[in-house]
Amino acid sequence: MAENNNVILDIQDLKLHFRTTKGSVQAVDGVNFRLRSNQAVVVVGESGCGKSSLAKAVLRLLPRNVQHYSGKVFLHETDTMALSDEEYRKQIRWIKMSLVPQAAMNSLNPVLRVGDQVAEPMMVHYGVKKEEALEQAIKMFQHVGVPTDFINRYPFELSGGMRQRVALAMALVTAPDLVMLDEPTSALDVLTQANIFNLLKRIKAEMATSFILITHDIATSSELADRVAVMYAGQIVETGWAKDFFKEPRHPYSAKLMASVPKLRGNEEPDFITGHPPSLINPPVGCRFAARCPRKFAKCSEEPPVVQIDDDRVKCWLYA
Repeated sequence: MAENNNVILDIQDLKLHFRTTKGSVQAVDGVNFRLRSNQAVVVVGESGCGKSSLAKAVLRLLPRNVQHYSGKVFLHETDTMALSDEEYRKQIRWIKMSLVPQAAMNSLNPVLRVGDQVAEPMMVHYGVKKEEALEQAIKMFQHVGVPTDFINRYPFELSGGMRQRVALAMALVTAPDLVMLDEPTSALDVLTQANIFNLLKRIKAEMATSFILITHDIATSSELADRVAVMYAGQIVETGWAKDFFKEPRHPYSAKLMASVPKLRGNEEPDFITGHPPSLINPPVGCRFAARCPRKFAKCSEEPPVVQIDDDRVKCWLYA
């Protein structure tokens, strides 16, 4: 695949630690990766590895118990971390970056019609009058496959798939450059999941939108992915082109993840990863996957370097 040098998002040494009664949780700990124009990066990893916290860190949707938050997040060469909260709200959030959350029903206001909720970002950020904003909402409903007469319905009157489409319409109505999707299909049936991913592929092609998709579903995400980022214990341990990654992952953790996916053809049984993820309150010294790794050796007790291999990166001593 040809290299696209139009980098729209550049994350450098991003850290987000939370304060808890048991200590500091290092949910995002030195993450680096880039996203290019009209690309979809899929972030995969086990539960609790920091994927959703990464989305919060990039979008600055921070809870009150943040203990440490640092790094650089460049969006079109603008360091968004240097902006004040008000500047970020006016210039970045929902204008250039938006979010489709994990559970659409929890993010939609139950007492407001869905049409008004999709129109609201246009009214707030661009000062558009309600009538014009509702017209834009109707166009966006058509684009994401929601019947236009649903504009006057409330969230509880819609199915799970339709609510997810409404959340996607809300994220896209301001035509942002980047949309982050946090487990957008986790609560949906298999057929609806397939429809949502087909919709995302069409939007990516027609609107030239870039996506960061956070998911557990490796098999389904392969339909959308241009690149893959594998996250483990708060760190990105591998990034690469999807067409190569799904055939031959480099990092031992990535290989175990791929081996756990059931295959339609062949008699090969799905594999599993022994042990459990390390605590992010007190992560181990050296390679954080070493205790569960079938290929560990003495050097793994030291912090592994990030090795560049063509356009891919892998954080592992096996390639150093």
